[in-house]
Amino acid sequence: MSGHGMHVHGAHDHAVEHEGHKRGLGQQVAIFSAVLATAGAIVSFFGGHTQNNALLYKNEAVLKRAEASDQWNFYQAKSNKQNLAELGATLTTGEQAERYKSEAKRYSDEKAAIMKDAKALEDEAKANEAKSDASMHVHHRWAQAITLIQIAIALAAITLLTRRDYLKYVSYAFAAGAVGLAAMALAHI
Repeated sequence: MSGHGMHVHGAHDHAVEHEGHKRGLGQQVAIFSAVLATAGAIVSFFGGHTQNNALLYKNEAVLKRAEASDQWNFYQAKSNKQNLAELGATLTTGEQAERYKSEAKRYSDEKAAIMKDAKALEDEAKANEAKSDASMHVHHRWAQAITLIQIAIALAAITLLTRRDYLKYVSYAFAAGAVGLAAMALAHI
């Protein structure tokens, strides 16, 4: 009967013809989930990298503190020798007293150099502690971002199971939060 100029479509034919090109909820959520999983892998990599850096800086700080402690022990030993030499200079006279005074002066000069080295090592330890703290802060941002990505993926799955379209937008909101946290991590905020 289509030859007479009149053609009637059924509801299914109309939907296939006019709405078949639109992506369904399942396809949208599947693509979104795949993108989130990829982003999650990248965020996880950066999170692990910053955590490793934090541990490296923390280890360096511990090593520098140990070296500084060794220098302070060396300083203390020189102080003890200086005190003994000063005591010797007090208890003796003549050439022997002068020798003890000379030793006391030498120990005093050596202590100044040792103190300088010890303070420099302590400063390096403090700098490494600060770097470690900064890296851990960034690591926490990455960890927060990956958590929001995981929540977004879970919400996407719930969207598919329940066919509740509004959950898709809630999932988008969590993904946007993850993007914001990732940007903060990249900016070291």
